[in-house]
Amino acid sequence: MSSSEKTTQTWLITGANRGIGLEFVRQLLSDQSNVVFATCRNPDAATDLAALGKSAQGRLHIFALDTSDPASISSAPEHTRAALGEQGLDYLLCSAAVVRLGDSVMVMSAEDMTRSFAVNVVGPALLAQAFLPLLERPGARGVIMNMSSGLGSIGLDCGPKCASYSVTKAALNMLTYKQAKEKPNLVSFVIDPGWVKTEMGGEGAVLEPEESVAGLLKVLINADTKISGKFLRYTGEELPW
Repeated sequence: MSSSEKTTQTWLITGANRGIGLEFVRQLLSDQSNVVFATCRNPDAATDLAALGKSAQGRLHIFALDTSDPASISSAPEHTRAALGEQGLDYLLCSAAVVRLGDSVMVMSAEDMTRSFAVNVVGPALLAQAFLPLLERPGARGVIMNMSSGLGSIGLDCGPKCASYSVTKAALNMLTYKQAKEKPNLVSFVIDPGWVKTEMGGEGAVLEPEESVAGLLKVLINADTKISGKFLRYTGEELPW
């Protein structure tokens, strides 16, 4: 690998059509050394994402990826191979998620729970499996960031709200811990982006996407094995499980 190739950082982002995922793309493209693979279920409808590509000078690659569909996930690496060449994938950012605001454990349906687990837990698990060969290529940073939430922390005691989302984020936390233990050569961690002013954040959110993503990127760029298997806030503070 040449020195010029080594200075290029490669990123794959799920849920990149809106909210935090879209802001990740925007901020990453401001650095000429970044090559970004931005994914979402329906790229044709992702007009804000497509607009970012107009000035990206070939550094933004957009393709369809449904994180609830195992077949879509297993075929995803093929969309990156041409652009990556012999280079590996430095960062896998699993930010796609679903949430039902206001549901509770006593009324949530089997359908809601099944879909929440498919997107919030099974999706990130299968993505790590699919991209493992690229994450482990020589010279690749091999960082997996799974987007969690304070609602998935038992220690923070957020009460009964958003039950299906909270349960699946707690499961995602354990999944990431297991990833870190099984693959100590990689850096796998979960992170809470804060209560962000996005469609998913809902009413009352206090944090601008720009501030949240700036903090997340600071953690990512400085990520090493010391944070692998840990649960962090976007500020870098460690959170209780």
